[in-house]
Amino acid sequence: MLDLRPACAFTDFFVIATGANARQTKAIFDEVYAGMKKHGLTPSSSDGIQEGTWVIVDYLDVVLHVFTPDAREFYRLEDLWGDVPQLELEAATA
Repeated sequence: MLDLRPACAFTDFFVIATGANARQTKAIFDEVYAGMKKHGLTPSSSDGIQEGTWVIVDYLDVVLHVFTPDAREFYRLEDLWGDVPQLELEAATA
């Protein structure tokens, strides 16, 4: 997770996750979407769900990025935003 509060005004955090393949990135999106919806939160926008290589979901204060391994290596958001604090989250377990 990247803490963007010191660097930009359009969001507070990027949550970055990786699925093993496009099918898994879609499954991660589905789980996050369902969990957030239970709390009355729906995204203001989303993209990439059909392709599944880079799913981006905008919850305004938090933007979720779910990549396949190749797409994550290509876009390298952690390097692009290397000057902001990075926070590690524990992996979710079923």
